[in-house]
Amino acid sequence: MSGIRLGKVKHFFDKIGVAALDLTDTIRVGDTVHVLGHSTDFQQEVASLQIEHQPVNEAGPGQDVAMKVAHRVHPGDAVFKIAGEG
Repeated sequence: MSGIRLGKVKHFFDKIGVAALDLTDTIRVGDTVHVLGHSTDFQQEVASLQIEHQPVNEAGPGQDVAMKVAHRVHPGDAVFKIAGEG
């Protein structure tokens, strides 16, 4: 996997299609990410991030951030920023 590990999925809210992330690096709206796990493998652009139900443009390590996801994810799935992105 080429890319920077941003963290992992902490929880998935299936009714609203949102993943809570445990970050080890900074994530920004507009980044392209790769979510990879035992039964998860997809890429998407980060279109929406929230902290405490408030929209934000970026989040870093130690912050509880939620990201809208295109597909079901699972706790423990790794989140990578695709190499070559700003």
